[in-house]
Amino acid sequence: MTRLISALTMAWISGGATAWAQAFPPNDAGVTLGHWHLNTRDVEANEKIFVTLGGTVQPAQKGSKFEIVRFPGVLVYLYRANSVPPPTGGSAGTVIHHVGFTVPNTQQAVAKWKAAGLAVLSGNDGRTDQAFIETPDKLLIEILEDKNQQWPIRSHQVHFSVPEQSIKEMQAWYVKNFGCRAAMREQFQACDIPGANLTFSQADGPTVTTRGRVLDHIGLEVTNLDAFLKKLQAAGAKIDQPYTVNPETSVALAFIYDPWGTRIELVQRSNPVYMTEPPRGDRAHVERL
Repeated sequence: MTRLISALTMAWISGGATAWAQAFPPNDAGVTLGHWHLNTRDVEANEKIFVTLGGTVQPAQKGSKFEIVRFPGVLVYLYRANSVPPPTGGSAGTVIHHVGFTVPNTQQAVAKWKAAGLAVLSGNDGRTDQAFIETPDKLLIEILEDKNQQWPIRSHQVHFSVPEQSIKEMQAWYVKNFGCRAAMREQFQACDIPGANLTFSQADGPTVTTRGRVLDHIGLEVTNLDAFLKKLQAAGAKIDQPYTVNPETSVALAFIYDPWGTRIELVQRSNPVYMTEPPRGDRAHVERL
């Protein structure tokens, strides 16, 4: 774990403000989406997919154990199989069924991606504003349309899958502990943090923790991590790695599990730089409560 912390820290140092400027300003609770951590057997194949989607590769430091692809709102970390164990399975079957992006025009984006050789799956029930992509390691990525957004592509969702009786409880937990704003996304219970709509839907069967799967964990950036971690622990979060500060960079991090098995990395960085949200209309697919 110490080696992993060092690797992450070196990425932060080499990336500078440009890398960190992928996150949006935090909400009133001090929370914003930071990254998705993917375990992968083939970094280059996965990197090609994310670059084709519209991401930008952050130059890796020599000897780095991972590659980083940047999108507005999220960093995608691609860890090499020789750095961590290969994924034990895809995202389906875990508490996070899939993640997602939005684009201004789904059909135009899909046509461009197919022309570049990317395999794209059709939307549910013939929907033309929706598409799916599955990586070689079985990470499922949903693409939705947001005609009002100014970026060609941006982070949109983390889609949780839990037993029906846990849906409202999970939504309430994230609202209470992460300042997530309650909403309905289409027919789903949901809530919003900067950079992500957290969507909660009924699982088709039993689900397992994200740890060890292709999407090992999500990363959230927070302010005042020490106090934030104590609050989460009091609310039932399981501490996986305690509060740790790198003395050279003053970057602090910790790992937790939510009560349903989602592994979450919490990061507090010194002198953060955030992206500026461009002018836009309301998202048509989100209805505020």
